[in-house]
Amino acid sequence: MLTISEACERAADAVARARAAGADAADAVFAADSSQSVSVRMGALEDVERSESEELGLRVFIGHRSASVSTSDLSAAAMDMLVERVVAMAREAPEDKWAGLAPGDRLLHGSAPMLDLDDGARVDPPSLRERARRAEEAARSVPGVTNSEGASAGASRAVMTLATSHGFTGGYAQTSHGLSASVLAGAGGGMERDYAHHSARHAALLEAPEAIGRLAGERAVARLDPARIPSGTMPVVFDHRVSAGLIGHFLGAISGAAITRKTSFLLDRLGQQVFAKGVTICDDPHRPRGLRSRPFDGEGLPVQPVKLVDAGMLETWLLDSASARQLGLEPTGHAARGIGGAPGVAPSNLYMEAGHIPAETLVGEIDHGILVTELIGQGVNGVTGDYSRGAAGFLIEKGEITRPVSEITIAGNLKDMFLALTPASDLEFRYGINAPTLRIDGMTIAGA
Repeated sequence: MLTISEACERAADAVARARAAGADAADAVFAADSSQSVSVRMGALEDVERSESEELGLRVFIGHRSASVSTSDLSAAAMDMLVERVVAMAREAPEDKWAGLAPGDRLLHGSAPMLDLDDGARVDPPSLRERARRAEEAARSVPGVTNSEGASAGASRAVMTLATSHGFTGGYAQTSHGLSASVLAGAGGGMERDYAHHSARHAALLEAPEAIGRLAGERAVARLDPARIPSGTMPVVFDHRVSAGLIGHFLGAISGAAITRKTSFLLDRLGQQVFAKGVTICDDPHRPRGLRSRPFDGEGLPVQPVKLVDAGMLETWLLDSASARQLGLEPTGHAARGIGGAPGVAPSNLYMEAGHIPAETLVGEIDHGILVTELIGQGVNGVTGDYSRGAAGFLIEKGEITRPVSEITIAGNLKDMFLALTPASDLEFRYGINAPTLRIDGMTIAGA
């Protein structure tokens, strides 16, 4: 794999070629990736995969016209053809007065923050197989587990670079290690499935295979013999396995594209209370070894920790340069760039701060309600905030988590749900987006 310096040279060379071919401005993304994974099932090796790739994406501007192309053929001849084609495409593209590179005076200058995202590990297939074997064995050893969908372990390393024609060139490397197990409990029509997984930038931070497997097995067994419940209005507690999904819906509503298109249920709510006063949501791109840490955004702008919501108040949109221009605001350092196309927006290590109430207390105060551990489907309207999703979890009776439930639907409106939300004190930094256990009273439940 190329070094970071070599990868930066590839991106910068593509930009220089585009400028020489007549582009007024250009930027290029280069990504190199190497990954391998091993899967086992019922103790036997099931699959071994390895992949390596190098891709480059080039975006050029002719005035306010732009076009983008991508390629995995990085030979000199192929690059010449690519540049010629994308410049010709840009000349024919429609004008977009908001399009363009990020403001030159806002670009990251100097050294990027050191985030320790690359552990340099080279994990061999036998080691991955052993991790997966141990995880599945632990899951299958849980009493009540009757079958296995398998376990898998993987490792990857990637180098990401960005170069622009107005003065930015930067890159970084990151590794990723993952482990998962999925098993079934029960028999016949009463079988239930569940899983557990963990990911980390450094192999040393990955949870033990036995812990992952045991958790998968215990979750599957706990779901056996689900009860039927009548429909009604009741409190719903979102386990931290699924609570981050509510933040995901919030992100979609504050993205620059949703605001400029006026397709957000939070339109015109900037600076207003949109969550309960006890809710603060933060984005921290500088967390060492974070799953979504990054030294700069997809346009070369510096990134920094920021509060999106402070004590319930909406503090900012997520803006790339194009949406910021359209709204008459400044970009927020949340531009995200893939190999092809223009930047969008995405958070980094996003989390809702822990509340002051233990999760046990949030549950213990409920006479009759639902603890949700799985959400199904995509029944969320980003324009109105209407929310309706299939769910499974457990019944809460007189403050105790009792019988499993499945095949239910929970419904409400996100505007009301956010204002009624109470966070517990059990925040864990386990995923790219994290939230504690959350309680929302007065949701509509459709059961048997």
